[in-house]
Order: sequence, then structure tokens, then C-alpha cells
Amino acid sequence: MTDDQGRTLLRIAREALRATLGNRTESQAIPTTGDFDEQPRGVFVTLRHGRRLRGCIGTFQPRRSLPETVWDMAVAAAADPRFVGNPVTLEELPDLRIEVSVLSPLRRASDPLALRIGIDGIYIAAPTGSGCFLPEVAVECGWTPEQFLSACCEEKAGLPADAWRDPATEVYMFTVEHFAEPAS
Repeated sequence: MTDDQGRTLLRIAREALRATLGNRTESQAIPTTGDFDEQPRGVFVTLRHGRRLRGCIGTFQPRRSLPETVWDMAVAAAADPRFVGNPVTLEELPDLRIEVSVLSPLRRASDPLALRIGIDGIYIAAPTGSGCFLPEVAVECGWTPEQFLSACCEEKAGLPADAWRDPATEVYMFTVEHFAEPAS
């Protein structure tokens, strides 16, 4: 993707937040100026206030175009259930930094420990739970591949830390094209 397309996706995410947090009821046309192919792509939208996470929601299985999926995930990130007691507000919007991560297709990991810290994100799926981490989480936390996999199992999927070693558990990797507003 081009930088112009990334900037367009960031504008779409910010407009989605303005519309949602401002409780605008009129129908919103999703603004698109970049040439986006019609192939749906997984997306995560992350909201930060300074260094503090305020929301992060995404999908691996979009059902709409990339711009529409970014809009949907921005709206969902503002209502991240982890912050139900302290939701994002319209007054906070000028201070929020928006990040959009456009995902590659998932690929099954034959050797999960071969993941590349800071490059590969992970999605872990077991019969009793699933979860994912974007690539930057391992860097921010200073984790090794094993710690990254174990934390995803425990913290995101609600599984035992070593569940990623179980043959019934599927480990997938993906990369991202990351776009972020400049820090203010």
C-alpha cells in the first residue's frame, strides 16, 4: 500500500470516530480518495492517548471493502470492552493518536518458534479459545518468541501458556502494513 492510501485510511478512521462519538445520526458516506482494490483485508485500528492504550479492535475476516472495514474497526475500537468503565469521548478525540494495521492473509505456522519478533503477528486458535497479538506487542513487552506465544495463549485466548505446543491448537502468523498519525 502507498503512504497516500495509509493517510486515507487514517482519515477514514478519524472521521468514523468523529461521527460515532458526536452521535451524528445522518447516514455517513465513507470517504475514499485512494485506489483500493476490492479484495477485503483484515484490519486492526488502535487508539492511543499518549502512550496509553484506549482501544484496539480488528478482524481477520472482513466482509466489506478495506475503507469500510477501517470505519467499522475504528467505531469498534472506541467501544473496546476493556474500557467499558472509561470509554473514549468526543472531548478526548483531538488527543488520540490513531493507528491502522492492514493485515496480510494468515499463514499456518509449521514452526511457531520461527516467528520474527516485530515482523510477525500471531493468531492462536484452539477448540476452547482464540486470540491474537499484533507484531509490535512482542517488541513493546521485550518478549522472546516463546514468551509471545505463551502470553497470547494466556492473556488473549484464555488457554494454558503452553497450549501453542498442543497439536489441537493452530498457530497462524501474519504481517502488517502499519500506518499511524504523527505523535502530537
